[in-house]
Amino acid sequence: MSSGFNSKAFLNTVSSSAGVYRMYDSAGDVIYVGKAKDLKKRLSSYFRSNLPNIKTQALVSHIANIDVTLTHSETDALLLENDYIKQYMPKYNVLLRDDKSYPYIFLSDHRHPRLAYHRGPQREKGHYFGPYPNGGAVRESLHLLQKLFPIRQCDDLYYKSRSRPCLQYQLGRCSAPCVGKVSDSDYAEQVKLASLFLKGKDNLVIAELVAKMDEAATSQHYELAASYRDQITALRRVAEQQEVTNSRGDLDVIGVHYASGIACFHLLFIREGKIFGSRSYYPKVPAQTELDEVLRSFMLQFYLNADIQRTIPKEIVLSHGFDDMEALQQAISLALDKRVELKTKVRSERASFLRLALTNASNAVATKLSHKNTVEQRFLLLEETLELSTPIRRMECFDISHTMGESTVASCVVFNREGPHKADYRRFNIEGITPGDDYAAMRQAISRRFDKLDSNGKIPDLLFIDGGLGQLNIAQEVVDEKFVAQDKAPLLIGVAKGEGRKPGLETLILGEGRQTFSLAADSPALHLIQHIRDESHRFAITGHRNRRQKTRNTSTLESIPGVGPKRRKALLQHLGGLQEVKGASVAELVKVPGISIEMAQTIHDALRGG
Repeated sequence: MSSGFNSKAFLNTVSSSAGVYRMYDSAGDVIYVGKAKDLKKRLSSYFRSNLPNIKTQALVSHIANIDVTLTHSETDALLLENDYIKQYMPKYNVLLRDDKSYPYIFLSDHRHPRLAYHRGPQREKGHYFGPYPNGGAVRESLHLLQKLFPIRQCDDLYYKSRSRPCLQYQLGRCSAPCVGKVSDSDYAEQVKLASLFLKGKDNLVIAELVAKMDEAATSQHYELAASYRDQITALRRVAEQQEVTNSRGDLDVIGVHYASGIACFHLLFIREGKIFGSRSYYPKVPAQTELDEVLRSFMLQFYLNADIQRTIPKEIVLSHGFDDMEALQQAISLALDKRVELKTKVRSERASFLRLALTNASNAVATKLSHKNTVEQRFLLLEETLELSTPIRRMECFDISHTMGESTVASCVVFNREGPHKADYRRFNIEGITPGDDYAAMRQAISRRFDKLDSNGKIPDLLFIDGGLGQLNIAQEVVDEKFVAQDKAPLLIGVAKGEGRKPGLETLILGEGRQTFSLAADSPALHLIQHIRDESHRFAITGHRNRRQKTRNTSTLESIPGVGPKRRKALLQHLGGLQEVKGASVAELVKVPGISIEMAQTIHDALRGG
């Protein structure tokens, strides 16, 4: 227990009402948010002499202050708890980062409506079908709809500019309303059928098509009848594949698996009797957290997240129960203003879905643990190879990328004990050096990385340099300068490419003493080094290409004397873009307002290298 916090005095003032409590550390940061039906009883449990849970012991040892907010009911406390968790993101709470919006299929409100992928605010008029669990599920559904209903999926600009049918019409996947190949009434009929299909009313769609087929056959329009027959066959096949439940209800099915600190919640999204798709969630779980709290926290944060445009079904099936399940059910129902049921005991089809979700959750955790163990094993072998006395907690790798000295970019990628730590990746745009001078580029990148270094800075245990002895020497000089007043400097290792640049033939050079050594091609320690080296290479190349493209798109005209912002704008607007300006003749350039014949010749020569 924290020596600075007087728990007895505090507990004497606490009410036995329902409410929410916030625990603070000595720096004034909220480290835990909780709710209770009886605040006094719950908070007293934290300050017993024999706390059984290691996580609770760690939490209590950091408490410097607690404040409480009383509520009228346990349901109100749950809603407030969720708001506080979202606001403070406390260290000791289970945290779910479900910050990505959900995609929909959008049917626009036009004369000839289009079907399209949509994510974000629903500003445009039309119908939105979903939400789907991920973009892949939407694209798959759109691809399927294209085969079933000949409705356009092109954007409005493309649609308006057509003078003849596109390839989709030739493939039978669009009826070409853009050039009048279909009547408005026939197109509207297909739009209506597609809308019914998206609502899950397959039988109604098939019934209407059967009636139209019979009508066409009776009128001896046999080709039309045959096209309806083919559409009916395709629809029946799809309906059979997608049918999942006789009740045709909406439900979320959640399988949960929690092992070795990793929790996976695998959700099956079932809407209108169809599986829209599935999605796995991995909440951030503090060490030694019990399953009951993991379950409660996930359900609270997932179903009370008002920022996500997601429709919540009336039925949620969960593989495990937890203490606050009934209170949470009431809180969700209150927040959504509709009755929502949480169930753990189900039969028939729902039980088979639950087994499927549970299997996927178990496999996901097993895969993550296997990967974690593999990475851990590689770290241990690398420590053994380098004969290190302390564990490697952080590694960094630098690489330089440019094209003939143009748009030089340096990358710094970071690995921790779990593999790549992308949040700490950095790129450095290299300026003020002789183009192509990799040594100067490396010096600048590492200098910038360790500028303003203090005792709280993130210092790597190992620093890999993608290059030979020359690059390593430069890096070592900079590190020696920057760490002269520090207790511990990173160990530098150069990774020189082998003969023919083949993986497995790399030569490693230690910064201390510059001794060289190699590792067997099948060594897990070498695989870890190759992984961080390849990742730094990828990150540098991506940064360089982006910078080069940006430079070529924006700076070509800027570098020409006499061409200021107004002339640049006039050139680009009048001729239609940079490529058109580059391809224009002097006569064409003169036609642009504000461009004299002398200026036109200057621009032409500068862009053509003349």
